[in-house]
Amino acid sequence: MLIPTRGTSPVPPRPAGYRGLMRIPSVPGPGDVLAIVNQLSALPGQLQRLVSDVDGLLERIENTRAVADDVVAGVDETRARADGLVAGAEKSLTRLVGLLDSLEPSLTALQPTLERLADTTDPREVDALVSLVDQLPQLATQVERDVLPVLTTLGSVAPDLHDLLDASRELNEMLAKLPGLGRIRRRVEEQQAAEAARTDGPQSA
Repeated sequence: MLIPTRGTSPVPPRPAGYRGLMRIPSVPGPGDVLAIVNQLSALPGQLQRLVSDVDGLLERIENTRAVADDVVAGVDETRARADGLVAGAEKSLTRLVGLLDSLEPSLTALQPTLERLADTTDPREVDALVSLVDQLPQLATQVERDVLPVLTTLGSVAPDLHDLLDASRELNEMLAKLPGLGRIRRRVEEQQAAEAARTDGPQSA
């Protein structure tokens, strides 16, 4: 519906949402076209740099993957070695447990002796034992050098001693047959018996 006004022509009513006159888009000028052309000409270089960056990123990803593969391989090798060590330790532990089980009765029987030895052992005795152990090499050398040769000659000395005892026995028999030596021998034996009695008397008292 037109609303008449004084001195003017009727103005049609404005529709809802009307914001004024519609603006016509501006036509790009030569400067805008040149800017667009410059942007388009720079686009291939930017794309090339982008492709180069993507290639570098892919290369780094590949290197990282290779390093990760090496790390995984190292972890697998370490795990395999650890499994071997655990298996060896289990075998050693099994043997040790068996050995301890076999030694338990002997150790239980020796426990009182070991406790007494620990209570009665003096540190000086331990020092003397250590000193003796230190001297064992020298002692073994001296025994091998000085004692063993003497022991090897005892086999030849024994017959000589036996002959000497036989000669002494024969000499005693011959002396006993001489006149007057029997009485001298009995007198010597009586004196020896009297001296032995005097010696034994104070000891028994």
